[in-house]
Amino acid sequence: MDVRRVVTGHDSNDKAVFVSDERVAPVTLALLPGSEFHRLWGGDSAPRFPDDGSQPAHKTYFPPVGGFRFGLFTVPPDEGRGIPDDLDVAQALAELDQLLPGLAQYMEPDDPGMHTTPTIDFEVVLSGEVTLELDDGATVQLGVGDTVVQNGTRHRWSNPGSVPATLAVFICGAHHEHVS
Repeated sequence: MDVRRVVTGHDSNDKAVFVSDERVAPVTLALLPGSEFHRLWGGDSAPRFPDDGSQPAHKTYFPPVGGFRFGLFTVPPDEGRGIPDDLDVAQALAELDQLLPGLAQYMEPDDPGMHTTPTIDFEVVLSGEVTLELDDGATVQLGVGDTVVQNGTRHRWSNPGSVPATLAVFICGAHHEHVS
């Protein structure tokens, strides 16, 4: 997906101005063929207005308590390409940690896709359809315009459709009794 990010701010006279207008390339990973992650904005502390349009500092894919993230993610169809047989898993995991730092620590290796994060996630389906599965196997089908408020629950995403599904997400770091 071709994504454009326009950022506003203020000039020295406190007048509203456009400070940035650029394309944001997706993060793609050998370990997750067909998936895309657009990291659009984020910070590791309570938001402040960056009048010059510079993105606040943030280190990991998921934010700490008080931090936030805004982005898009694309889930390929379940019947997609799958992981290539000749994949160098060690190299693919290193790529994942480099491009989406901290994401892997929440993923369950013995239950692919299942994860729990210390966050509240607000999601809206922009295209396609996805299935949200919770830890007890309960599922809900979501289509364009459907929204989810994910309150730190154990879950996974899948795509039963024939085309990629893209979701917009706003993630807030939150206190979680069972996940750090």
